[in-house]
Amino acid sequence: MSKEDQKQNQPAAKDGGGKKGQAPRDAGKKGGGQAKKHDAHADVDTGPKTPSRLRLLYDERVRGAFAEKFGEKNRMAQPRLQKIVLNVNMGRHLEGTKIPPNVKQQVLDTLTKVTGQKPVVVRAKKSVSNFKVRAGYESAAMVTIRRDRMWHFLDRLINLATPRIKDFRGLNDKAFDRQGNYAMGLTEQGVFPEINMAEAQFTHGMHINMCFTNSNPEKSKFVLEQLGMPFRKPEQR
Repeated sequence: MSKEDQKQNQPAAKDGGGKKGQAPRDAGKKGGGQAKKHDAHADVDTGPKTPSRLRLLYDERVRGAFAEKFGEKNRMAQPRLQKIVLNVNMGRHLEGTKIPPNVKQQVLDTLTKVTGQKPVVVRAKKSVSNFKVRAGYESAAMVTIRRDRMWHFLDRLINLATPRIKDFRGLNDKAFDRQGNYAMGLTEQGVFPEINMAEAQFTHGMHINMCFTNSNPEKSKFVLEQLGMPFRKPEQR
């Protein structure tokens, strides 16, 4: 038999075969598809699916009203609510060097229910002997919310929480800093409908800071008033 006949009788090599020690070309295609499916599930946003009413109101009406009053038609130069920061002080509950577990857990649960995010425990940076606090001690819990969660929280704060404040006569309209950021405080967490005070072991308040960009006190006050913030009205004599 000639050499040409021997070559023709040999079995053909499988497709995708490479050099010795190399994997076939089609190997891993199945696993790659599973990896893509897994990545697609990992990128799913778990935030609120319904756009906030206040965000739509801000884009559709407040921007136009602001442009008419201040003459600023450039949307990038108009004031924008960037974030809302909530802070609860736990330093008064210190026992020795630690905060009691039940106190810490209740504060964290309150912030989680109110904001929908996991709060962060803040440690003291400086030692203050008058307050019996040393550097490194846990002193507060805080959470920062942005985008849709921020707008949903502001909607509940304006329309649900503030009307439930005892002897409410309006919020202070002077609590702005030079950059236009607004700060307010609540004396009890029960003003939020998500909190069941029957299960609460003690009452605590919280500080709420609304941070703006491209703003000043006058501009921030106008934007919050247009969104429905119930500021205190001047008394008529």
